[in-house]
Amino acid sequence: CQTWLFFGRRKNAELCWYFSGKAADMARLADYFTVVGYDQEKAGSGEGCGKIIQRFPKKDWEGTAFPQGVEMFCQPGGWRLSRERKAPTFFTVVLTDIDSDRHYCSCLTFYEAEVNLQGSKSIEADGDEDEEAEEDGLIQPAQVFAPKSLILVSRLDYPEIFRGCLGLIYTVYIDNLNFPLEGLVANLFIFQVPVAGGSQKLFSLGAGDRQLIQTPLNDTLPVTYKSVALLFQQLGIQNVLSLFCAVLTEHKVLFHSSSYQRLGEACRALEALMFPLRYSYPYIPILPSRLLEVLSSPTPFVIGVHSMFQNEIQDLVSSHFNYF
Repeated sequence: CQTWLFFGRRKNAELCWYFSGKAADMARLADYFTVVGYDQEKAGSGEGCGKIIQRFPKKDWEGTAFPQGVEMFCQPGGWRLSRERKAPTFFTVVLTDIDSDRHYCSCLTFYEAEVNLQGSKSIEADGDEDEEAEEDGLIQPAQVFAPKSLILVSRLDYPEIFRGCLGLIYTVYIDNLNFPLEGLVANLFIFQVPVAGGSQKLFSLGAGDRQLIQTPLNDTLPVTYKSVALLFQQLGIQNVLSLFCAVLTEHKVLFHSSSYQRLGEACRALEALMFPLRYSYPYIPILPSRLLEVLSSPTPFVIGVHSMFQNEIQDLVSSHFNYF
């Protein structure tokens, strides 16, 4: 991504929201935006690593610190190069800070042809150039693709809104559209939304787009979207009831799926079914591979792990787990 030189601020229109005679609590739509890429400097030290390439704002907001471990959670399966350009993926990671406040990290990951196996910049060559290289007796370096993640961090849980915003930023970047990326990102932090109230808000990132956000009626009621219906559809009534009893009786609950998005939805649905009770034990909808040892913890938890680590899971978890 291009370097941010200046983030312009525009005077925001005065907004007044009143509910029951009191001004509504307002919050930033997003707290942080960051770009995390493959760390080429550590590429030869074993398992790949990610590093924060850009972050805005660079200083922490007062009362809302930048969450630690973003570069690990945005690539739960590890930072791996690919021989093929994979399609972009989106999922939401939930990070809990020391004060038990949650930060929702919406991650859009795509792949760029930046690195070859020798660690230098790769050049995308067409067929004619390949033939000329073969005639000259030169061996072209193997081209691989490195992952890069665009991440929005927010205390608000609006996955579909953040998917649309990140998709727009990604499109502007990939297609080299004539919109300043720094302006798009800055508008995310300028926009304020009511924490609750059921109102609809229309806003724009400044690229000819229109984003509509629907605030929840009450800030205590869980917003489930389609997650509860999907959980019953995928597991069945009997299995969901077993999960519900397990989480209420402080048992460990471990989901595994080949889809990070389904892991997040399953954990969201199970927690919503507990309402009005609040789950106070470790809640990690998407657990990175480097933290799999957490599964051997004696405390109850609700955790999601990608199915690629199913063998490792069986070695770590207790034999008392029931699978369904």
